[in-house]
Amino acid sequence: MKYVPLCRTAAFPAISAEDVAGIVQECLLDEVRTWPKPGLVSHIDTGSHTDMTLAHFEASAKAISPYFAALYRAGYRGEKLPALRRTGIAAEEEMLRATGGINTHRGAIWALGLLSAALGWRTARGLKLSCCDVVRQVWGAEILETCHDPSSHGGVAHRLYGAGGARIEAGWGFPLIRTVGLPALRRGRELSPGDEEAARVQCCMALIAELEDTNILYRGGMEGLSYARNGAAMFLRQGGVGRLDWRMLAHNLHRGFVFRKISPGGAADGLAACLFLERLETLCSY
Repeated sequence: MKYVPLCRTAAFPAISAEDVAGIVQECLLDEVRTWPKPGLVSHIDTGSHTDMTLAHFEASAKAISPYFAALYRAGYRGEKLPALRRTGIAAEEEMLRATGGINTHRGAIWALGLLSAALGWRTARGLKLSCCDVVRQVWGAEILETCHDPSSHGGVAHRLYGAGGARIEAGWGFPLIRTVGLPALRRGRELSPGDEEAARVQCCMALIAELEDTNILYRGGMEGLSYARNGAAMFLRQGGVGRLDWRMLAHNLHRGFVFRKISPGGAADGLAACLFLERLETLCSY
C-alpha cells in the first residue's frame, strides 16, 4: 500500500529512540496503575486474573521498553513488517522472561510497537502524517493479509466468532483509538478536571463499549462481550466520570467482570496506545 504524504515539514522537534522507550514505559505503567478498570489488573487488585499482579506488569514494562527504541529505529530505516515482527517477538520473549512466562503485554507490544515504528518512519521523512496513518499506509495492507495465529486468544476468537481483533484495528490505522479512545480521554478531563485517573477510566470504558475485544470473547464468548459492552455503555450514558459516585459505579461493573471472569485486555492496550499518542502530541503532531 502506497503512502500519501500530506506535506513535508521541518516543524517536528527532535525525539530520540530512547525518548520513545521512556514514553512507552510511562504509558504502560499509567495503564496498569488505573482503577477501577473492569476486570483488569491494577495497583488495587488483580481483577479477573489469578496468575498476574501489578509486579508482573511493572517488571514487564521495564523489560520491554528498550525494544520500542529499536522499533523506532527500524521505522526510521524504513524496515518492512517482517523486521518489525522479529523485534516484537524478541520483546515478547523478554516479557516472558521478566514475568516467569506470563503474558502481560503482548497486545501492547503489537500496538505500541507499530506506533513507535511509525513515529520513526515519519521522523526520517519529515512528513506531517499521523502515526496511525503511517501504520495504515506503510504496513496496513500486509498486516491485513497476515493470518491469525490459531493458538492465540485472537486466533481462537477469530475462528469461533469471526472477530478481527487487534490485527484489523492496526491494519486500518487504529480507527477506534482515534475516534473513540482519544476523544474519551479528553472528555474525561472535562468531566473530572485534575483527575488523570478518571480520564483514563473514561477512555477505557469508551473502548470497552466499542471494541470487539478478543480477550473477552476468548473468556466469555458473545454473551460476555455483550455484557461488557452494555455495562461500559451504561456507565458512559449515566455520566461517566462526571458523576460524583463514578468510582462506585465503575467498581460495581468491575465486580461483574470479575464474577464472569472476563478481562478487556484489548481496551487496556488501547488505553496505553491513547496515552502514547497523546503524549506525542505534546512534542509534535501525532
